[in-house]
Amino acid sequence: MNMAYYAIDIDRFLSALPQFLVLLPSAASSYYVMKNQTRHSLPRTAALGAAVLLPYSFLASWLCAVYHPEANILLLPALVLFFFLYRYSVTASLPKCLAVYVGVCAVQSFPAQFAYAFDAYLHPASGAADISIEAACFQLALSCLVAAAFARPACHYFFRIVDSLGSPVIWYTTLAFSSVFLILNILAVPQSYSTLHTGRMFFLFLFLEGSLLAVLTSIYLLFYHGTAVILEHAELKERSLLLEMQASQYRTVQEHMRQTAKLRHDFRHSVRLLTSLAEKGDLSAIRAHLAEYGAILKENAPVNYCANAAMNALFGYYHEMAVSAGIDTDWRIDLPEPLPVTELDMVSLFGNLMENAIDGCRTAPEGKRYFCLTTEVRHGNSLYIVSTNSFDGKVRKGKDGYRSTKRSGKGIGLPAIAATAEKYGGSAQASDNGAEFYVDIMIKI
Repeated sequence: MNMAYYAIDIDRFLSALPQFLVLLPSAASSYYVMKNQTRHSLPRTAALGAAVLLPYSFLASWLCAVYHPEANILLLPALVLFFFLYRYSVTASLPKCLAVYVGVCAVQSFPAQFAYAFDAYLHPASGAADISIEAACFQLALSCLVAAAFARPACHYFFRIVDSLGSPVIWYTTLAFSSVFLILNILAVPQSYSTLHTGRMFFLFLFLEGSLLAVLTSIYLLFYHGTAVILEHAELKERSLLLEMQASQYRTVQEHMRQTAKLRHDFRHSVRLLTSLAEKGDLSAIRAHLAEYGAILKENAPVNYCANAAMNALFGYYHEMAVSAGIDTDWRIDLPEPLPVTELDMVSLFGNLMENAIDGCRTAPEGKRYFCLTTEVRHGNSLYIVSTNSFDGKVRKGKDGYRSTKRSGKGIGLPAIAATAEKYGGSAQASDNGAEFYVDIMIKI
């Protein structure tokens, strides 16, 4: 009698274990698109994941063997806990983490449904609570195949969306779609297989699950292509703006060359004048003429902020905008060469930062407008950017940070800055004291 009971427990353990081991391919799928946003190296992240999931799988299987709860009763609450561990292990924003995590759960719920159908075919009188060892192993194998099938597109294409797209609205919309499919599959679990053997229900179940998987995959593909178009449009817009800035910088340099050519042409007259004044011993007149000559050279000389031509044009463009708005500027720019991030990402970050600061300065009274910007490399591996600007003290805040004062909802500039910083393992924080607005950014280099 005891031996029979022990054998049943072993069967229960062996059928439960593959259902919990499904967490391993699911976890791998969750990190495919986060490969550039993990807090640790990929091998260390994989080791930490295995160190958590493997013991949990064996412990949960043992609990199923001893106390006979359904596997999903232990699995579903654990998924909530594992999300917080996942959130901690990556630097991506909360909307991105939720969308990716729930999306993977939704996709991996389909192998479970097909495994139930397979189990119903093998054991018509059983139910989902007593899934067989064969069906559980089938689910694990199918989950691994699904994870492998999604690996290449996720690692080669989808990760760019996660890295570049910062709009929380889009990510929450994706989360909503994935949640619907996940909930449908949870509700569709056949507690008694006899229901699947009523009429054509078995084939209808397989058809519906296959159709739902195809629809969900299509939604993800449409999401990818749609966001790819949005990002491409934004990139083209940034390139266009950058070209405009570089053209403006080129015109400034051309004007400086024209002025200096004229000065060189007229220099012989200055030499004659200086010679005449020297013969007369009129040192004060000589000093006055040299000072005037130097002032003209300084006035027409283009400012060189950094070695990178694109960034130099960007700084020149916004500096001219700040001067036109009556804003006093104190910029101390020290950027590493080559740039630690892509040129477009750096342009996007500084462009949003300077545009927001100048817009804020415009709200302050004339004569009290100032914009301080400092960049420096510290510890040899981090780029620190500190921005301080005056403003009228009016802000709108929500639970998720500052909101736009120009439109409803959250602004675009600060989230874009934070997304770029997070993309490169850094962070961005904004604050104010009622008269000054601060933005502190750190990027790993």
